[in-house]
Amino acid sequence: MDSAIVPATETPPISRPTAIETYELSKNYRTGFWLTQKVASLKGCTLQVFQGETFGLLGPNGAGKTTLLKMLLGITRATSGRALVLGKPTGDRTVKQRIGYLPENPYFYDYLTGWEILSFTAGLFGIPRFVQQKRIPELLDMVGLAQTAAKRKQLRQYSKGMLQRVGLAQALINDPELVFLDEPMSGLDPLGRYQIREIILSLKQQGKTIFFNSHILADVEMICDRVAILGQGELLCIGSLQELLGTSDAYRAKVKGGNPDVLKNRLANLEFKDNYWQGNVLGSTQDFLASLNIMGAQLIEMHLARPTLEEFFVLQLQAKGIRYSA
Repeated sequence: MDSAIVPATETPPISRPTAIETYELSKNYRTGFWLTQKVASLKGCTLQVFQGETFGLLGPNGAGKTTLLKMLLGITRATSGRALVLGKPTGDRTVKQRIGYLPENPYFYDYLTGWEILSFTAGLFGIPRFVQQKRIPELLDMVGLAQTAAKRKQLRQYSKGMLQRVGLAQALINDPELVFLDEPMSGLDPLGRYQIREIILSLKQQGKTIFFNSHILADVEMICDRVAILGQGELLCIGSLQELLGTSDAYRAKVKGGNPDVLKNRLANLEFKDNYWQGNVLGSTQDFLASLNIMGAQLIEMHLARPTLEEFFVLQLQAKGIRYSA
């Protein structure tokens, strides 16, 4: 599997237009009372994000994810290296008209309603009123907010999930080509995560480029074309899920009950672990599922035998001696 990984030190050939390019991007901060201690938040980061793809940036707290995001947005200046966003240097004013941004903890004027905050944001972009009257209802419908509530309910009365939805709507008010999302699913319940995930997938279908940070690796695995892992400011690896996790088509199953003498004919490397029988499915998955009743077993779980993104993520951090807790 290691041979399939695209090392962070290598730059794969660019076969299609890029939305983001960084070259040896680094950021140092000075700390301490006299500001004499230098801390490297990001170290020589080189990566490309292609137009139209969904790119996930992963890493534990303090890895440098938000630092990289802020440098791409032009909020923070790099100590060294350079970056291009939509073909222009970071901070270019014409590019800012073409991007959207949802911070992890957005601040809104909480005395405004959802509709008013979207109208206010649209005004900052110079979007005409007649365009707003069409665009705002479309966005409210997309993020699952009722127009009546958005017009009448102040943001101080919104739940965490509702604030996240209106935050996503304001990030899309200018119909951006490139969308930056910092922990877009943070603090959401399973239904909220599902809805945000569906919105990201719909944006992808529209041809938009999405660059986002997340700690929820299961969601990243479901929606990302490629991912990068940061650890202590270093880019540990980058690639598609197939490149990083492997291409195994085999399935691993977990079952409850059943006769082990019969199960071993259906599951390779059969083992009893955590009160369940587990092993790799032999033959087709359809035949295996059809034989469960005959074996007297109940299926608990079945997934591809390749490691999950979370397992791979933890292994990458451990290889660098970085401690991680989900």
